[in-house]
Amino acid sequence: MKGDFKPFISATEQLPELTAKALILGTLLGIIFGASSVYLALKVGLTVSASIPIAVLSITVFRALGKSSILENNIVQTTGSAGESIAAGVAFTLPALLILGYDLPFWYVSVIALAGGILGVLMMIPLRRALIVKEHGNLVYPEGTACAEVLIVGETGGIHAKTVFSGFGVGVVYKFLNSGLNLWYTVPEYVISFYRGLTATTQRIAVISAEISPELLGVGYIIGFRISAIMMAGGALSYLVFIPLIKLFGDGLTSVIYPGTILISEMSVDQVRSYYVYYIGVGAVASGGIISLARALPMIIGAFKSSIGDLKAIRSGTTGNVPRTERDMPISVVLYGSLGLVAAMSLVPQLHLNVLGAILVILFGFFFATVSSRITGEIGSSSNPISGMTIATLLLTCLIFVLIGRTGPEMRAVALSVGAIVCICASNAGTTSQDLKTGFLVGGTPRYMQLAIMTGTIASGLVVGITLLGLDKSYRTVVPVYFPDYVAKEFSGSEPGPNGQQLQVHRLSVETAGVPPGKYLANDKGELLYVVDPGVGGKQPTVLDPYSSDQKVTPSDKLARGNDARLYKVYVQEQNGPLPAGTYLVDDEGNIKYKQRSVVKMPAPQPQIMALITDGILTGKLPWGLVLVGVFTSIVLELSGIAALPFAVGVYLPFSSSAPIFIGGLVRLLVERIKPTSEAEAESSNGVLFSSGLIAGGSICGLLLAALAAFELNTKIDLSSFMGKLADPSSALAHIVAITMFLLLALLLYTVAVRSNRQ
Repeated sequence: MKGDFKPFISATEQLPELTAKALILGTLLGIIFGASSVYLALKVGLTVSASIPIAVLSITVFRALGKSSILENNIVQTTGSAGESIAAGVAFTLPALLILGYDLPFWYVSVIALAGGILGVLMMIPLRRALIVKEHGNLVYPEGTACAEVLIVGETGGIHAKTVFSGFGVGVVYKFLNSGLNLWYTVPEYVISFYRGLTATTQRIAVISAEISPELLGVGYIIGFRISAIMMAGGALSYLVFIPLIKLFGDGLTSVIYPGTILISEMSVDQVRSYYVYYIGVGAVASGGIISLARALPMIIGAFKSSIGDLKAIRSGTTGNVPRTERDMPISVVLYGSLGLVAAMSLVPQLHLNVLGAILVILFGFFFATVSSRITGEIGSSSNPISGMTIATLLLTCLIFVLIGRTGPEMRAVALSVGAIVCICASNAGTTSQDLKTGFLVGGTPRYMQLAIMTGTIASGLVVGITLLGLDKSYRTVVPVYFPDYVAKEFSGSEPGPNGQQLQVHRLSVETAGVPPGKYLANDKGELLYVVDPGVGGKQPTVLDPYSSDQKVTPSDKLARGNDARLYKVYVQEQNGPLPAGTYLVDDEGNIKYKQRSVVKMPAPQPQIMALITDGILTGKLPWGLVLVGVFTSIVLELSGIAALPFAVGVYLPFSSSAPIFIGGLVRLLVERIKPTSEAEAESSNGVLFSSGLIAGGSICGLLLAALAAFELNTKIDLSSFMGKLADPSSALAHIVAITMFLLLALLLYTVAVRSNRQ
């Protein structure tokens, strides 16, 4: 019963709590984990809770600097945890604007992040007593409870951060040696030979691969074996069933099948995924998110009714007679803060929100903040269906726009702005409720915690925008295009092309005359020369590199544009021979001028889905047949008793992302078989702490490498040319060495995980 509960620090004790050093350390750690969460969310569509590793780091840092109280450490983790929640909300939604061809200014990202984050905290002020205090004993809040245990253990005898620091160091070193210096191959793969020869033109039909990065291994360990195995199964369905079937049945077709733009026989595995399986994955993820939300509907209705009923009892706010552990920020802050947000959002035209949009934000924000907090209390942050809530918000917003007759491409930015703010609000509300649960158990002051997470929200909102736009710039490409039957007539400005020449900017909101939507650069005649492809969620997986060779070839009649904007003929080398396998551009004399090369993009799974749903409803163009295949795939899984959402994420993600996550989950399974622990102990175990370090280290190193790429310095540290066959993708030895190095990293994780938790 709540009346019998006594926190670790009683309400009558006065300890240092909201201190400058706690806010500064929490802000710094929040920035680090927020930046790494942006990287992770854009890479695999997942984030992990940062509260526990931040709490562990706080205890250790303050011990090194001098004595601190448990309440100060609680303020540190509360402030820092905002970084991960803001990062998740931003990275799940706002890149959809980039994907749809809009520019994404830094101030816009920051304002949206601040509006959603602050709204999430405001909504949790009146809900705290209803969900945290009144429901104590019913709502567990697993991450918040585990974090409280870490803080109490640190106060009474000593957990320290050696394990987190070790994981961070290993993650940075491994990532830098692998992806920075390129001492061994980054994505080993294997072509399944059974499929070879079954088609007339293509040898590569079924390919499995693994991106051997420390952050993905850490994610797999933290989410556990079952979820990682379900994701792996989704990847297997895509790469071992859907793609081979499309290749096998489409190899003999002589016409292009929508939404593809080239013959299936000419498509690579990645192109089949991009043109067809991508939409199946979108349908599966969207329906999986909605199903997870529908499954929680009784919980949602109960939470909303309970919370609204309890608001009446606490409208008067706090008084001087209220115990320290029950003092919230005044309810007037919620009222005036919400009204201020409505005014700000509706009066700033660049936010694309009118009064209707701002009101929808507040209504959906309050509803889903309540839902998110309640669900987090029952099943934890990792299982909180934030994506499903955002998809539901987008669907409802788009349908409202359709009903009132406000449709068309220009409304996409409005709908996505509403969805982004609500997503960030729900994400931060769930994290705030976990933090308030931790404070309830250890004896923190709610008002101070609410101020702390507001501080963390403001700091993280600024840094998350820098990280997102920095990643986009690092991986953005300007790719030559050739659309001979299209002439651009409207321009929105000008900017330099890849060769420094000033070109006209032409934007397409919808596919027109066979030209996909996006941002293009055209000459004065209106000929499209290049497409500006975003680094986050980009759809152009290849670029052209200048290529010189004495070999002369006979190209096909197909034309393509080179980096110099001239037209060349295309030559395709199917297998390694006189030339390495690949696609080349050739002049009229048969001289090779360019070779096509695959490039890295941040996949951004959730934003791709948000963009497709918004664009599909408001413009009426969507390959519904493929989307419905994904929808019914999720329904079949749910009827079979399998969680559809993680499976759908596996269908959508590249197999190379699911495979290392599965290895991490497998390591977790082996550890749990040898060393069973309770759920609370598992949340703060050596394996989880070391994995958190791997995620942070690998992600931060990935951000640093992206910064080097933005300034074109990455090639200066690339040692692959000195490694011979160890870094040659065509060498079997390179793939064997790469897999061996990753397995050694997995073995190290296993060794650390089976050690005793208490140091």
